[in-house]
Amino acid sequence: MSSGAVGIFLLAFFLLGVPIAIALGMASAVFMYGSDIPMQAMVQRMFAGLDSFPLAAIPFFILAGAVMESAGISGRLINFAQALVGRARGGLGLVAVVSAMFFAAISGSSAATTAAIGSILIPAMASRGYPKPFATAVQASAGEQGVIIPPSIPMIIFALTAGVPVSIGDLFMAGVVPGLIIGFSLMLVVYIVSRQRGYGNNEKFMAVSGGSPIGVIQALREAIFPLLMPVIILGGIYGGVFTPTEAAIVAVFYALLLGFGLYRTLNLSNLLQALRASVTSTVAILLIIAAASVFGWVLTANRIPDLIAQSFISFSDSPYIFLLLVNALLLVVGMFLETGAAIIILAPILTPVAVSMGVDPVHFGIIMIVNLAVGMTTPPVGVNLFVACQIAGLRIDQIIKSMLPFYGVLLLDILIITYLPALSLWLPAVLR
Repeated sequence: MSSGAVGIFLLAFFLLGVPIAIALGMASAVFMYGSDIPMQAMVQRMFAGLDSFPLAAIPFFILAGAVMESAGISGRLINFAQALVGRARGGLGLVAVVSAMFFAAISGSSAATTAAIGSILIPAMASRGYPKPFATAVQASAGEQGVIIPPSIPMIIFALTAGVPVSIGDLFMAGVVPGLIIGFSLMLVVYIVSRQRGYGNNEKFMAVSGGSPIGVIQALREAIFPLLMPVIILGGIYGGVFTPTEAAIVAVFYALLLGFGLYRTLNLSNLLQALRASVTSTVAILLIIAAASVFGWVLTANRIPDLIAQSFISFSDSPYIFLLLVNALLLVVGMFLETGAAIIILAPILTPVAVSMGVDPVHFGIIMIVNLAVGMTTPPVGVNLFVACQIAGLRIDQIIKSMLPFYGVLLLDILIITYLPALSLWLPAVLR
């Protein structure tokens, strides 16, 4: 059976709304059946795709974020963000972005960041006069930092599937500066829009005296231990104390220590809820990885990566043109595919081509993840939009107009991060 037929089957499954893991598996099975390949090979390839020690980091990072969320850690981070920026024009919108930056350094998940912060701040912004579509747009945009600021689950997936050696630790550190650039640019949009439209001025929120040194110190004291988690994770990885997988396990124990020991906000019921949520997310991700490993084998057997590489090179041998085309491709793909699935399918195809053109694989990984993170905020399959709209009780079409300024600045961020590789690479280079 030809590779074209496999692609047609896969596209048909996507159009029919078949879940990604099942669509990838069924397309691969059709190819194997049509090519007289024993179906046992499919099971073997799925097992081989999951037989990886670094892959164990994914469920543990998911669990650590879920435990932190169940323990009510997000409230402490929001208080600290309010103390820092809450008195500026559009203060609650700025708090939403800064809080998402803090929680992103804990969760590793975009949807979890949107849900944890949005469940508090979207209703708070709406009750203080912010239009609900704008409040929802702010939170959906800010939530994408969950996969850019380390630790990041998509970064782990990219490192395992890129087809070239990529350090998870280097990817984590490479995401710090791009994450900060995106966060500050979103804050700028919130401030400008709020100033133009008169949203929020000198707001009072929660019990923290926003802007005063005493309020900042008090809020920092309450949030210091959650904020230490990324320091422990990244410091331990780069200090050679533990591997990324071991760092994920340390993160879980640290979250349990805070929830049960220090803050006493975690109980058995909350823990079971966190375990249930993390198991659901983990199973979905691992099923996609297993199915995608088979599909990747099918693509390789048909020399699809080589053909794509040749087509890119024949079009232009300039890395700048290549990266521009990749950005356009990833933005479109991100509109229809979940981030992890898109990375699993495209990373082993595009990364070797990028490396052959002189693009650093760590930098290319950040380019992929930033593009696909924007896809989490775009219809029709924008996970952040679904989560934020569910919290706000709105339809996606009701917030698209409010999303437009954020889309504009995010596209500018993509170009800056793409064509200034030093922004991603200088921190890993300094810490090596």
